[in-house]
Amino acid sequence: MSRTRVFCPDRCDNTQLVCIDPEYVREIWPSVAPLIKQAIVRTGLSAFATIERDILAGISLLWVAWNGSVVEAAASTSLQQTEAGKVCVITACAGTGMTRWLSLIRGIEAYAEAEGCRCVRIFGRKGWARLLEGYEETHAIIDKRLP
Repeated sequence: MSRTRVFCPDRCDNTQLVCIDPEYVREIWPSVAPLIKQAIVRTGLSAFATIERDILAGISLLWVAWNGSVVEAAASTSLQQTEAGKVCVITACAGTGMTRWLSLIRGIEAYAEAEGCRCVRIFGRKGWARLLEGYEETHAIIDKRLP
């Protein structure tokens, strides 16, 4: 982890948020890809291959919750320009020991604000809205399962 950069000094106990410099993302990707894939498979809201391609190309960012010895969680973000303005989308997030790293989302929020985003949007399970302060369900994604 020595070549990565800490984007935000936010810490939760001994865990810190680290934005992996796109130049070095290929070095850590094999160890965090299973976490990202786990989040994607669970929701079915995106394609792992697309997120992987965008992270490895530096189009999307990879974030990890690092406790000094292991990665506790991994997340991916992408900046998207909408008709209403720029949005930072958390496209995937998974890990263990959520209470140790959940508050680190403030670092991603600070990044999004610095990038001129109007909001941070989460594509994920409904439960995220209950867990994260200040987040509300503003739109719904509804599906009809077909045989």
